[in-house]
Amino acid sequence: MIFRSEGTSTNSSEYTSIQFEGKTALFGGTFNPIHYGHLRVAEEVREELQLNKVVFIPSSVPPLKKRGLIDAKHRLEMVRIATSGNPYFEVSDVECRRPGKSYTVETLEYLKDRASLSDPLFILGLDAFLEISLWYKPERLIELCDFVVVNRPPNDILDVKKSEYVKKNSLKMLKDGVYAMDLISGRKVLCVKCTPLWISASEIRERISNKRSIKYLLPESVETYIISHNLYRG
Repeated sequence: MIFRSEGTSTNSSEYTSIQFEGKTALFGGTFNPIHYGHLRVAEEVREELQLNKVVFIPSSVPPLKKRGLIDAKHRLEMVRIATSGNPYFEVSDVECRRPGKSYTVETLEYLKDRASLSDPLFILGLDAFLEISLWYKPERLIELCDFVVVNRPPNDILDVKKSEYVKKNSLKMLKDGVYAMDLISGRKVLCVKCTPLWISASEIRERISNKRSIKYLLPESVETYIISHNLYRG
């Protein structure tokens, strides 16, 4: 894939070859529950970067998120249900099988030893990326892979420049809606503008608890699973 390298920090008209096509992206999170915001982000990133696949990785015990978290087996199953109709989506239970807290750095180190995931991308929201300093071994984490950061309303995707781990003057526009910056580790962070869907898992949980409708916020199959297992009822 060839993108024109022209952005706010450079006037260069040279073309830069960036090889994304055929790569795999990992998409971690609590998915508590998974909804159309998650699914649309994964699909748009896959399409924009021409990825081979996106692997969803539900966390078991996230270090930074606990409130309202249901058992990992239910979250894993909901992700499997939600992604089953997309041939480019896969689900990994690597964190659900591992005891203790789910540290992304450990997951990446484990998966990088697998031939099919030798150099994956890692997808996360802008809000999460700006909090990487709070994650376990952040300096090691940004050495392990290139990141794909997606916008989360109401933040602007270019707020990625606020991170202490990016080189401030390295911003380049690769194509409309896709930007890149250099990390201090030598890796890159790719910023992808996705369709802004104002859906949050916490709002869905609150609506369920208050016996309000959640139709059209997540797949019907996931809603059916939530109802049949009496989840998020407070």
